[in-house]
Amino acid sequence: MSQRLANKVALITGAGSGIGLESSLLFAQEGANVLLVDINLAAARKGATLIQQRFPNVKALAVHADVGKEDNIKGAVDLAVAEFGRLDVMFNNAGIMHPADDHALNTEEKIWDLTMQINVKGVWWGCKYAIMAMRQNPIDEEKGLRVGGSIINTASFVALMGAATPQLAYTASKGAVLSMTRELAMVHAREGIRLNSLCPGPLKTPLLMDFLNTSEKKERRLVHLPMGRFGEAVELAKAALFLASDDSSYMTGTDFKVDGGLTSCYVTPIGEPTPQPPASLI
Repeated sequence: MSQRLANKVALITGAGSGIGLESSLLFAQEGANVLLVDINLAAARKGATLIQQRFPNVKALAVHADVGKEDNIKGAVDLAVAEFGRLDVMFNNAGIMHPADDHALNTEEKIWDLTMQINVKGVWWGCKYAIMAMRQNPIDEEKGLRVGGSIINTASFVALMGAATPQLAYTASKGAVLSMTRELAMVHAREGIRLNSLCPGPLKTPLLMDFLNTSEKKERRLVHLPMGRFGEAVELAKAALFLASDDSSYMTGTDFKVDGGLTSCYVTPIGEPTPQPPASLI
């Protein structure tokens, strides 16, 4: 079995479900000690228990945090360093897609502000405290451990293309994540700290499926997907693993699209989807 994250420490927000949970399991499988951070502590604990059962050679801890609160994020990063001695991978994955998010005439300011608080400020604070920790990482060349690390910020394909099914606050927040990640990547490029955005297409996760709660809503989007299906969280976890590992050592400031070809497509093909998606790790 490969160990692309052997001896490293990863902190993942939104780790209780979806991309975050799949990534937590995959990172542990690849040798990382993982701090699972979620506003739903019970869900994060279930993930940590799964890791300990399947991968007894690594450590996993769960902690409650609201990424919309700076002190919660600082506390999570401090805990990772206190428990594991370092922080190599920060996956700022937590976010919201509010059901009352609509177009400019209908979206209330409180929905806008809440979305920005979590999706933008939460990522900013995650980057801030991760950078501070990564600058202090102890060096151990025998174990492949160095100063610096990899920061991955979950954005979205909606930051790259428009939609007539608006979620204006969400879309604007993910555009902010892209531009913030690019700028931070340039600022810290010579410190051994890489920052990349992960841009998922529409995924079969609780976050999106709760929003697409009718067949009509689902079909309205599926018609635009070249591969004819929604993506799976495990497919994004595999992309996150690539960005977390040294396999992507010459990548920083990238908008890494994992969208089934959506952002490259004009006319979709005809036929049944093939091949089938990979199996979940859960």
